[in-house]
Amino acid sequence: MMPTDLVHNISEVMRRIRAAEAAAGRPKNSVSLLAVSKTKPAELLRIAYQNGQAAFGENYAQEMSEKVQLLADLPIEWHFIGPIQSNKTAVIAACCDWVHSVDRLKIARRLSEQRPPEKPPLNILIQVNISGESSKSGVSPDALPDLVHQLCGLPRLSLRGLMAIPAAAGLTEDPRAPFKALRELKDSLGFTAPDFDTLSMGMSADLEEAVAEGASLVRIGTDIFGARYN
Repeated sequence: MMPTDLVHNISEVMRRIRAAEAAAGRPKNSVSLLAVSKTKPAELLRIAYQNGQAAFGENYAQEMSEKVQLLADLPIEWHFIGPIQSNKTAVIAACCDWVHSVDRLKIARRLSEQRPPEKPPLNILIQVNISGESSKSGVSPDALPDLVHQLCGLPRLSLRGLMAIPAAAGLTEDPRAPFKALRELKDSLGFTAPDFDTLSMGMSADLEEAVAEGASLVRIGTDIFGARYN
């Protein structure tokens, strides 16, 4: 990818986000962009940062750790968005500012225990399997209230909201429905912590629908960096 293409792509995605905010009657800058940079070289992330993109999402703990080291001179905000293996929690806890994919108490406890004491609390989101897909990670909506209660008391963590990766909408389905369901689920929890303010939902193909239903952060990979590398 040429640097000029990357700069153009970031600008175009931001234009879409701001247009979606306006169309939904939401305040300008109420939605943040997370650039999904899995499998992309650190050099591209550096160019993106130099052009205003400071938050990056990674799916693989070891790859993320290597990029954190290569880009240590930049104040990047690192988000882990992939499935979490128990043997990778120490790396994730040490490297990240945010983790989007917490769906078990065991994983949350390990992140809490392994978060370095000199770092601020780790921001976490609970991943919800909003579409009920057996192939996807995430806590079921029915089990979510209990997990929220269990995570609230863990030290070194800050519970910030919910994340979902909905199934692609079929031709006869409302593409906004899963995003609406996640928003309503968050509202129904009655959890009033001041920092419980984040809905991580929406990707390249459906960011407009997600913003219309209250996304505060959209995760965009393909429309910024192009197709992933093998």
